[in-house]
Amino acid sequence: MNTELARFNMVEQQIRTWSVLDLHVLGLLARLDRHLFVPPAFASLAYSDTEIPLAHGEHMLAPRVDARLLQDLQLQAHESVLEIGTGSGYLTALLAQSCAQVLSLECHPDLVHTAQQHLAQAGVRNVQVRHSIGVPKALPEGPFDAVILGGSVASVPPAMLDLLKPGGRLLAVVGDEPMMQATRITRQPNGQGHSHILWDVVTPRLHGFADTPAFHF
Repeated sequence: MNTELARFNMVEQQIRTWSVLDLHVLGLLARLDRHLFVPPAFASLAYSDTEIPLAHGEHMLAPRVDARLLQDLQLQAHESVLEIGTGSGYLTALLAQSCAQVLSLECHPDLVHTAQQHLAQAGVRNVQVRHSIGVPKALPEGPFDAVILGGSVASVPPAMLDLLKPGGRLLAVVGDEPMMQATRITRQPNGQGHSHILWDVVTPRLHGFADTPAFHF
């Protein structure tokens, strides 16, 4: 595979055409070797516009979704970020190159280890990957400037706002199939959250969070 050409085509054909125009984000996607984060069995799909299966039924998001999430999180170089749902570590690496420090939580211990290996191979150093299930309690590294969820949730637990600094923002894909929406929630000075729906997308569920109860007849 010509990885340089594959990255170029990914950026120009998938990402720019999906309303991602931030030059910093485009530059990161053009430089970061996505194939370093893809399971060997799916190496040929590393730069394709598709979700890639991981262990335990988890998935890497399509590159255009990662790119747009990163763009809409609007990170600054001095900020600290909490990611919940490390997966392969690809989005983690993009976050890490956009801020000062990332703490990433993953509920499957083997994926924690794999993501750590991927990040080390890519030369990403300002990340801690830790095993954790569900909504974390107060963390020593917090509160954070930004929190991002690496998969969809039926709703955002109110307790997650406690992980944010005043003015901090949380970005998540919220809802149920076939209607999910990327949503940014900003913590107000009074501790309440202000939600802003950004765009429609359907992504796999984030493990460890409560799902919408099904109706039974």
